[in-house]
Amino acid sequence: MNQLELSVIPRSVLGKRVRALRRGGLTPANVYGHGVESRALQIETVTLVRTLRALERNAILSLCIEGEKAPRPVMVRDIQRNPVSDRILHVDFYQVSLTEKMRADVPLLLTGKAPAVDDFGGILLQSLESITVEALPTDMPSHVEVDISLLSGIDSSLHVKDLVLDPKLHLLTDPEVVIAKVAAPRLAAEIAAEEEAAAAAAEEREEAAVVEEEAGAAAPAPAEE
Repeated sequence: MNQLELSVIPRSVLGKRVRALRRGGLTPANVYGHGVESRALQIETVTLVRTLRALERNAILSLCIEGEKAPRPVMVRDIQRNPVSDRILHVDFYQVSLTEKMRADVPLLLTGKAPAVDDFGGILLQSLESITVEALPTDMPSHVEVDISLLSGIDSSLHVKDLVLDPKLHLLTDPEVVIAKVAAPRLAAEIAAEEEAAAAAAEEREEAAVVEEEAGAAAPAPAEE
């Protein structure tokens, strides 16, 4: 797969003034890295959204900054979004060295079918969404597959140590951590109820934070000197 490129230009607009950039179809961003001076950037929002949709997790992106001769190899480190509209507010790019190993979280993708679910009516529970590994940027995978066809009985489980990983990856997550297990229906229902209650509490906290943020945004900005 060819490496994606993204053209950006240096940004001089900072602070609350970036709201005007967003209204004009531009998204503020920053690029930084180990031993790399942070630089403020701005990107056409339409181009940014299209690029992010095509970009796989942990993939290297060629960042072409106007005025620089060579593109920078970067990874998307963070995307800030509006919690209500999901619109992108800001993006952080991390410049990597292609010859130095780095750490990253790699999502786990469950594949296959767990026999215990069909044979015994068990409920499949996934307790780990990603693992942390160390590798060269070019060797970092977008995901790791987890074959759940080995879950043949109630209470059977898969651990991190059961994963078949590329030798180029150095595992940093505890090997004894459970990735997925098959629970009896009654136990699964109790766990689901606890998770639902926790999710509801988190949603209430998020809504309160949004209200507080919007109230602050609605307050008149101090006059600039």
